[in-house]
Amino acid sequence: MDPSKHDDPTRTVIARPGAPEAGADDDRAHYLVVVEGDGPGRRFEVGADILVIGRTKPAHIIVADALASRNHCKVGLIMNELFVMDLNSSNGTYVAGKKINKYILTAGERFTIGSTVFEHEWRSRREVEAALKIDNDLERAKTYVRSLLPHPIDAGPLRTDWVLQPSAKLGGDLFGYHFIDDRTFAIYLLDVTGHGTGAAMHAVSVMNVLRQRTVPGVDMKDPSRAATHLNEMFPMESHGGMLLSLWYGVYDIPSRRLAFTSAGHHASYLVDAQDHIIALEVSNVLIGMIPGYAYRAGSAEAPPGSTLYVFSDGVFEIEPANGGEWDLERFLALVAEKPEQDKKESQRILDAVKGRTGRQAFEDDFTLVVTALG
Repeated sequence: MDPSKHDDPTRTVIARPGAPEAGADDDRAHYLVVVEGDGPGRRFEVGADILVIGRTKPAHIIVADALASRNHCKVGLIMNELFVMDLNSSNGTYVAGKKINKYILTAGERFTIGSTVFEHEWRSRREVEAALKIDNDLERAKTYVRSLLPHPIDAGPLRTDWVLQPSAKLGGDLFGYHFIDDRTFAIYLLDVTGHGTGAAMHAVSVMNVLRQRTVPGVDMKDPSRAATHLNEMFPMESHGGMLLSLWYGVYDIPSRRLAFTSAGHHASYLVDAQDHIIALEVSNVLIGMIPGYAYRAGSAEAPPGSTLYVFSDGVFEIEPANGGEWDLERFLALVAEKPEQDKKESQRILDAVKGRTGRQAFEDDFTLVVTALG
């Protein structure tokens, strides 16, 4: 009888798929990598010593997870096979959704502690060292990109707040806003295809154009002209095949008129004081795709008490961990809910998305900019 198929959840489960073979000159080692939860990308080598995973020291691997016990489980090697053993934790250790006591992990398998997921890697140390260098470069690039983001606006004719929870991979999401003059406010969000430093730096180049209040020969108060100008500056043939989506809006404060364009980007949404939701979208191609393309724009009136929501697709393209459903329709229903006192609107929404999807980390950047238009 196969013990792994026994129904007793407190059983000892040992699966022996065969230890990985290693030659004399093989520098491969066993690693655990956090793929979701507390600190995605963290990597730990498992060697001769047993490692305890838990919420606090003296555990060797610390996970800041309320569902983790102080000493939750331990990992180590048996005949060059990596095992994980639960230490009578309060909430259990899981492999493929099943509670385990002891389990031999093959390369590529994952186990879960609360909302933190570890993956077993069997990799060359040289590969890992090269990956760490890339990770360090990506972290420096992330720090630089975040330094370009605008400060929230807490006073004046309008208010802004935002959240950007980056994915484990460096993406091409960037946003910004500024006053073009005393009466005109520009806000934009762009997303370059792909991940890594190349996509991020391309996004920075585009954003540096958008941040300019005046561009010779271009009226930056005209969203269609601004998008057309970017399309002329950043053709995919001259930028490694990279394209970008863009939502760009210009708000005239005295008239309460919001002009906007979207280039291959989903709509932004205006929510009025009666919780009516207005989609702000115009169908255009991605920036850089078609030379000479003439971008179209739209406009809408923002009634008093309106709030503008500009966001990346990472806020609604999420696969829930709890078996539920999540999509744009459900996200918009959340947007229409009442604000919470003493909590920024963007943070309220981020916290609610985490709660309703069961996710603490996301596959893509979660970027949301909220602007109260007064």
